[in-house]
Amino acid sequence: MSDESPLFFKQLLSGVDIGKSDASAQQMANFIYIIGDKNTRECVIIDPAWDIDGILNIIEKEEMMLKGSLVTHYHPDHVGGSIFGMNISGLADLMGKSPSPVYVNKYEAEGLKQVTGLSDLDLRLTESEEVLKIGSIDITFLHTPGHTPGSQCFRIGNSLVAGDTLFLQGCGRVDLPGGDSEVMYDTLTRRLAKIKNEVVLYPGHNYGGKHSAPMGEVRETNSYLQIKSLEDWLAVMGG
Repeated sequence: MSDESPLFFKQLLSGVDIGKSDASAQQMANFIYIIGDKNTRECVIIDPAWDIDGILNIIEKEEMMLKGSLVTHYHPDHVGGSIFGMNISGLADLMGKSPSPVYVNKYEAEGLKQVTGLSDLDLRLTESEEVLKIGSIDITFLHTPGHTPGSQCFRIGNSLVAGDTLFLQGCGRVDLPGGDSEVMYDTLTRRLAKIKNEVVLYPGHNYGGKHSAPMGEVRETNSYLQIKSLEDWLAVMGG
């Protein structure tokens, strides 16, 4: 990203950049993102979890002001809560330390409230193609269901923060509650088809190798994007 650009974009890896002593954070390898405007110093967090104090310390050191949190989906490793025997710090802790609006897709709100204990007053429900301005930075919400009913990606300039919808090497699971194999296939082959090859994909987890890659490269190397029919897709993913 150009030094002249007002975009502030920071990718954090759980267990490495934050939560360094947390073995579960290292194992799950979640990415958390801080997005903002270098000029106004306003920012948002995408998927705050694992080490809220660590995230807030980074925001303070960067002299940024937190204006909200963006949720890709409601699974506890992205927003906090209990999963697989782990109790993960997340939005509930963040709201106690630095309250600000939580932006979640309208189809994901009920699940988010159940997992985090947040209330309707905490949430801002988003629609696909809605745009949030943080200073001069536009963040476009893209509804990309399949992993969960209200999964969403965020388009920021020439970047796509995809949560668990799409990874560099795969895509989100569809066998968890709320997952839908046919809907995921539609998301990958239709909803994300309009994303140009030069747009850089930033995933929700580090599953080895690079931390980001242009969509053109991902389309060439990600076998899940090369499945040619729904029938073949269901044979691989089930449904």
